[in-house]
Amino acid sequence: MKNQSFPVRLGFALRGFWHALRSERSVQVQVVAAVVVLLALLKLRPSWGWWALCGLASAGVIAAELLNTAIENLADHLHPDLHPSIRLVKDCAAAAVLIAVLGALGVAFALAVEMLRHGR
Repeated sequence: MKNQSFPVRLGFALRGFWHALRSERSVQVQVVAAVVVLLALLKLRPSWGWWALCGLASAGVIAAELLNTAIENLADHLHPDLHPSIRLVKDCAAAAVLIAVLGALGVAFALAVEMLRHGR
């Protein structure tokens, strides 16, 4: 399976994304949040730097959520019974999502302060 062409690898990635989007509520919530961020940016019209920060923050949260989904699915497949080590792995993956979300909220807060200072 190594050294596949780019279109084939892209297909794998898209299949994984669509599967997670259909099956994972948390991924759905984060994608909706990213759409809300996009709509807010279109309305507020901040500088390109803010677009980049918000885009990176949103992508980071969705990427963390996808990795969390992959880790949870793999852990559940390998060890369906509740095991302290598996629980720790899953908790750490969930914590990664939490940290990404807190970073994104920090960007949103900074943008809100910037917009208020400029009267938007």
